[in-house]
Amino acid sequence: MNVSTAIETRRSIKAYDTEHKMTQAEIDQLLSLAMLSPTAFNIQNWRFVVVTDPVLRHQIRAVSWNQAQVQEASLLIVLTADLNAWAKQPERYWQNAPKAASDILVPMIGHYYANNAQVQRDEAMRSCGMAAMTIMLAAKEMGYDTCAMDGFDFDAVAKLLNLPEDHIPSMFVVVGKAVKEAQPRGGQLAMDEVVIQNKF
Repeated sequence: MNVSTAIETRRSIKAYDTEHKMTQAEIDQLLSLAMLSPTAFNIQNWRFVVVTDPVLRHQIRAVSWNQAQVQEASLLIVLTADLNAWAKQPERYWQNAPKAASDILVPMIGHYYANNAQVQRDEAMRSCGMAAMTIMLAAKEMGYDTCAMDGFDFDAVAKLLNLPEDHIPSMFVVVGKAVKEAQPRGGQLAMDEVVIQNKF
């Protein structure tokens, strides 16, 4: 499947085959592709919490507006972000780069993020958003359906997952085999409404 087809056919699926199980090899393939998603300064601040415990998934569903796909899809991935990834041995992110590049970029990371909680959080959300899209398109190519979700109690989910204090949840992506097609698209805005040339 080419990328255009994956984009055109990806839909937010709510009803999944509860009997279908993804193999560990499929899960590993999906997450290895997600880990190629871009992040500013290559800080790789996303963390993918793969929730497989049935009791925990039931508990997460209870704080997610009781949305069935949280529990019924083959896979529940909670995309979280380490807000302090930028400060945790940042030289790791450029260990394979030429030394001249690393010597410039590694100090820049600290200058950009230090003492700026808003930038740290904004970057986390951008990074997780790009990783979520990678997961959804890769899953579509693999023959799976997905749904990105933010309809949940963020504080409750963080507590259930025992997230460290410097980590925050961004969104869920559920993955599985659809048993019911998505409703027809609600309607796309016209291109001339959403594409602006140069300035508003």
